[in-house]
Order: sequence, then structure tokens, then C-alpha cells
Amino acid sequence: MKKYILLLFLSFSLTIVSQQKKISNEEKSDFWEHVRYGGGFSMSFGSQTTIGIAPSAIYDFDNGFSLGAGVNYIYNEIGSVTTNVYGGSIISLYQIPKIGIQLSGEFEQSFAKQKNSFGNTNSTNFPALYLGAAYNKGRFAFGFRYDVLYDENKSVYASAFSPIVRFYF
Repeated sequence: MKKYILLLFLSFSLTIVSQQKKISNEEKSDFWEHVRYGGGFSMSFGSQTTIGIAPSAIYDFDNGFSLGAGVNYIYNEIGSVTTNVYGGSIISLYQIPKIGIQLSGEFEQSFAKQKNSFGNTNSTNFPALYLGAAYNKGRFAFGFRYDVLYDENKSVYASAFSPIVRFYF
């Protein structure tokens, strides 16, 4: 009797698994077809060296809106002071149809560590809320953004304005 119950239980289990597999193959999600990867970068050399990278991923909705997340890292060296900035962000984009203008809002939380040649270090963190506009051509966008939360006493950036150089694949 135990053998029959075990056999019945196993055959019922295999039937459920095979039906679930068949359903999941028929209902494939197109989620990943709407996801784009990319981000931004920055470089500056001369009396000041700056190297930055900000990879991100966004999901394109059908109505021109995109929403995503990103991480960022910036290395900056001015004279004997080096600064490492890293953080994360939430990105929202809106593509104005037929004009080629992309509006953006981005909340970023950054953490910075400065070190000078004497070995002194200073660590800080600061939020930023960027509102921007960029000209968008295909996979590439460039423009300007403004940090509405900018505080010159907390931020390691020289200005609330910054350029937008963004690309997505």
C-alpha cells in the first residue's frame, strides 16, 4: 500500500512540475526588452585630475518615461589633496516626443573621503537632487543639470551646475 501511495504522489508531483514548466514557456516576459544599460563618464587633466564613471540601468516605459538606478565613482586630485567620491542614485528620465529633449531628475547620495599629503583625512556624505535637460540623439544625450540641494559647505563639488554626458544601449 505504501508503494502505491508513493507512486501516486510522485506521478502527481511530476504532472504539476510539467504543467508549470509549460505555462512559464508560453508566458515569457518582455521586461528585459525594455531595460537599457549605460551611464556617464567624466575626465579632466591638467592642474586638476578628475576621472569619473557612473554606470546605470533604466527601464523604458511606453509613455516616454524611464526609471532606473546607478552607482558612481569619482577620483579627483588637486595638488596634494586626493578625493574619492562614491555613491548611488535613482534616475528618472522623460523624453519629449519629436523634439529630442530629455528632461531628467536624479537623486544621488554620495560619500567622499579626502586625503592630503600630510596623511590627514576627512570623510563626509551629502545628498544631491539634480534636475536637468539634455539634447538626446539616439543612444547619446548631452546637456546640463542643477543640484537643488547643493550646499557649498558639505559638497566636494565646486558648483551646483554640472554637465550631462549620458549614453544607453
